[in-house]
Amino acid sequence: MARSRRKTPKTGMTITESEKDDKVAAHRRLRVAERAALKAAEAGDEAVVFPELKEVSDPWLMGKDGKHWFDPEQFPKEMRK
Repeated sequence: MARSRRKTPKTGMTITESEKDDKVAAHRRLRVAERAALKAAEAGDEAVVFPELKEVSDPWLMGKDGKHWFDPEQFPKEMRK
């Protein structure tokens, strides 16, 4: 992989390297909400309604802010993986 190159001149607009921490926190909040829904359904004998991931997290608040195109001739180092 030392010489691998990108096929598409596109990179993330970011202030962070990855969104891993944001995704871990979002999935943790989702699991907490799912457990709460299960406990509420057990107590009231109702149908279980699980929350969606979008209900407990907002992708707009994560570290990256989409992707943008760049000129590979002007920025050749960006084409490296």
